[in-house]
Amino acid sequence: MPLLHLSKSISFLFSTPKLFKSPIPIPMATLSSSMASTPNPKPRLRGVVFDMDGTLTVPVIDFPAMYQAVLGQEEYLRIRAQSPSGIDILHQIENWSPEKQQKAYQTIADFERQGLDRLQIMPGAAELCGYLDSKRIRRGLITRNVMTAVDLFHQLFGITFSPALSREFRPYKPDPAPLLHICSVWDVQPDEVIMVGDSLKDDVRCGKEAGAFTCLLDETGRYDSPEYANVDHKPDFKVSSLVEIHTLLESKFHLEP
Repeated sequence: MPLLHLSKSISFLFSTPKLFKSPIPIPMATLSSSMASTPNPKPRLRGVVFDMDGTLTVPVIDFPAMYQAVLGQEEYLRIRAQSPSGIDILHQIENWSPEKQQKAYQTIADFERQGLDRLQIMPGAAELCGYLDSKRIRRGLITRNVMTAVDLFHQLFGITFSPALSREFRPYKPDPAPLLHICSVWDVQPDEVIMVGDSLKDDVRCGKEAGAFTCLLDETGRYDSPEYANVDHKPDFKVSSLVEIHTLLESKFHLEP
């Protein structure tokens, strides 16, 4: 092509904006914001600590009946009205006289013994533990029951937790000490652990005060009641069955041994 014609062609291309429209302009502020908005990384999870009664096992202990047997109906109703998240029966009897306290512990032990006779593993517990094992995620246990009950659970169902702390470990839940002890044994930080349990007053409070993540197991939806709307400690997550925890952990955490 002659040089003159080539020059005219180039001039034509740059002088006819109507024929060659540019893309819709993107404001610089929008572009910068879009480029900067990267998703937050998932927190690392290295261990799961479970409650036992009502979490790893099917609820069989009639706790309201136990509390009434220990406190008497009138005192039970009074304390229950003041404690919307539940009654801490072990705390209630701590300052009783030795004789009265021994009688109370015997009553509690009788109810717990009846529960052991009907001990059943919670649906989904074995599968969840197998899943955690496959990811090499540690499993621990904290219960306000006695060590005899923990040993029986291990024997009956062939699933062990380590450490497994009962109420013989002092101070017991809801004090964060048991959970902090487990973190120390595992050599992990509390924010690398999640506490799973069915009690706001014991499990969620223990986890929150230790600085761990918390998951409330609420099979019946009881904690959806307005009476629990203003409790001091609220869980990070809530599920209605252990089966849901597998998906929860996958979606919310980076699982790391």
